[in-house]
Amino acid sequence: MNTLPDKPSLSRVFRMQWEETQNKYVLLYPEGMVKLNGSAAEILKRCDGQRSIPAIVADLEQAFGASGLQDDVDDFLRAANERGWLA
Repeated sequence: MNTLPDKPSLSRVFRMQWEETQNKYVLLYPEGMVKLNGSAAEILKRCDGQRSIPAIVADLEQAFGASGLQDDVDDFLRAANERGWLA
Protein backbone atom coordinates (compact mmCIF):
# COMPACT_ATOMS: atom_id res chain seq x y z
CA MET A 1 0.00 0.00 0.00
CA ASN A 2 1.37 3.43 -0.96
CA THR A 3 1.85 6.01 1.76
CA LEU A 4 -0.38 9.03 1.39
CA PRO A 5 1.63 12.21 0.71
CA ASP A 6 1.52 14.90 3.44
CA LYS A 7 0.69 17.55 0.84
CA PRO A 8 -0.93 15.69 -2.05
CA SER A 9 -0.85 16.88 -5.63
CA LEU A 10 -2.17 15.41 -8.85
CA SER A 11 0.25 13.04 -10.55
CA ARG A 12 1.86 14.50 -13.69
CA VAL A 13 0.33 11.64 -15.70
CA PHE A 14 -3.15 13.09 -15.08
CA ARG A 15 -4.77 16.38 -15.99
CA MET A 16 -8.04 17.49 -14.43
CA GLN A 17 -10.37 19.64 -16.50
CA TRP A 18 -14.03 20.56 -16.86
CA GLU A 19 -15.56 18.57 -19.69
CA GLU A 20 -18.54 20.45 -21.04
CA THR A 21 -19.93 17.47 -22.96
CA GLN A 22 -19.86 15.37 -19.78
CA ASN A 23 -21.01 18.29 -17.61
CA LYS A 24 -18.44 17.33 -14.99
CA TYR A 25 -14.76 17.34 -14.15
CA VAL A 26 -12.67 14.55 -15.60
CA LEU A 27 -9.15 13.25 -15.16
CA LEU A 28 -7.41 12.83 -18.50
CA TYR A 29 -4.48 10.47 -18.95
CA PRO A 30 -2.78 8.92 -21.98
CA GLU A 31 -4.98 5.80 -21.98
CA GLY A 32 -8.30 7.47 -21.35
CA MET A 33 -10.48 9.49 -19.03
CA VAL A 34 -11.97 9.17 -15.54
CA LYS A 35 -15.27 10.95 -14.87
CA LEU A 36 -15.28 12.53 -11.41
CA ASN A 37 -18.28 13.09 -9.19
CA GLY A 38 -18.61 16.51 -7.55
CA SER A 39 -17.03 15.51 -4.25
CA ALA A 40 -14.01 13.92 -5.92
CA ALA A 41 -13.47 17.01 -8.07
CA GLU A 42 -13.67 19.36 -5.08
CA ILE A 43 -11.10 17.32 -3.18
CA LEU A 44 -8.72 16.99 -6.14
CA LYS A 45 -8.97 20.73 -6.93
CA ARG A 46 -7.38 21.32 -3.54
CA CYS A 47 -4.56 18.81 -4.05
CA ASP A 48 -2.04 21.41 -5.16
CA GLY A 49 1.08 20.16 -3.34
CA GLN A 50 0.90 23.19 -1.03
CA ARG A 51 -1.93 22.20 1.31
CA SER A 52 -1.78 19.49 3.94
CA ILE A 53 -4.64 17.02 4.22
CA PRO A 54 -5.99 18.77 7.37
CA ALA A 55 -5.92 22.08 5.45
CA ILE A 56 -7.82 20.48 2.55
CA VAL A 57 -10.44 19.16 4.97
CA ALA A 58 -10.75 22.54 6.70
CA ASP A 59 -11.15 24.32 3.37
CA LEU A 60 -13.85 21.88 2.23
CA GLU A 61 -15.71 22.16 5.53
CA GLN A 62 -15.63 25.94 5.32
CA ALA A 63 -16.59 26.07 1.64
CA PHE A 64 -19.58 23.77 2.08
CA GLY A 65 -20.64 24.66 5.62
CA ALA A 66 -20.06 21.08 6.72
CA SER A 67 -18.18 19.33 9.49
CA GLY A 68 -16.84 15.83 10.03
CA LEU A 69 -15.46 15.40 6.51
CA GLN A 70 -12.04 14.07 7.60
CA ASP A 71 -12.89 10.36 7.24
CA ASP A 72 -14.52 10.79 3.83
CA VAL A 73 -11.62 12.86 2.52
CA ASP A 74 -9.09 10.38 3.92
CA ASP A 75 -10.94 7.47 2.29
CA PHE A 76 -11.07 9.23 -1.07
CA LEU A 77 -7.41 10.27 -0.95
CA ARG A 78 -6.33 6.72 -0.07
CA ALA A 79 -8.31 5.37 -3.04
CA ALA A 80 -6.96 8.09 -5.37
CA ASN A 81 -3.43 7.35 -4.21
CA GLU A 82 -3.86 3.61 -4.81
CA ARG A 83 -5.03 4.42 -8.35
CA GLY A 84 -1.88 6.47 -8.94
CA TRP A 85 -3.72 9.79 -9.19
CA LEU A 86 -1.60 11.51 -6.52
CA ALA A 87 2.04 12.47 -6.31
